[in-house]
Amino acid sequence: MKVPYAKKWQNETDALRKTAVGCGLVEAVKWGKPCFTYQKKNVAIVIPLKETCALAFFKGALLKDPKRILKKIGQQQAGRWIKFTALKDIAALRPTLKRYLREAIRVEASGRKVPVKRASEYVMPEELQVRLNAAPRLKAAFEALTPGRRKSYLFHISTAKRAETRATRAEKCVPMILSGRGFNEFRRAPRRS
Repeated sequence: MKVPYAKKWQNETDALRKTAVGCGLVEAVKWGKPCFTYQKKNVAIVIPLKETCALAFFKGALLKDPKRILKKIGQQQAGRWIKFTALKDIAALRPTLKRYLREAIRVEASGRKVPVKRASEYVMPEELQVRLNAAPRLKAAFEALTPGRRKSYLFHISTAKRAETRATRAEKCVPMILSGRGFNEFRRAPRRS
């Protein structure tokens, strides 16, 4: 598997790997990226991106962040990351990174879980509700989806700022909902029958 931008960020990736392994984490390759585990549980991962290289913490929401360097990863509730654009940035933050990695190990060892919102706790976008009310078959299909699949549609539709965009997204999701699959499943290769 080819990792996009891996060569561009090789030095930064190596520095982050050395820091993580130096804290006692075990390195494994997961999703084609260097992932660091504690007792076979994912703790952190290095993600080379187009403009930056990031160190992401799987339970970053539970970490203390006195330096305010952990940033939320999109819509994720648990994950947090630190982005770097140069090797010198990593070197400057190395003591802080070690503290954060050690804390992430303690969080994992404690068994703490990130409290996540259930699909039922998300507000139903009005634009989707109108379509569900107008089509009983669509409503039944939506209610038959797993909570995670319902949540994927709620996220996708409700993150649009304009009502017109939410309406367009809701309309485009109708055939996907009827197929019984989650929104994010359409980004991947189709299922094999």
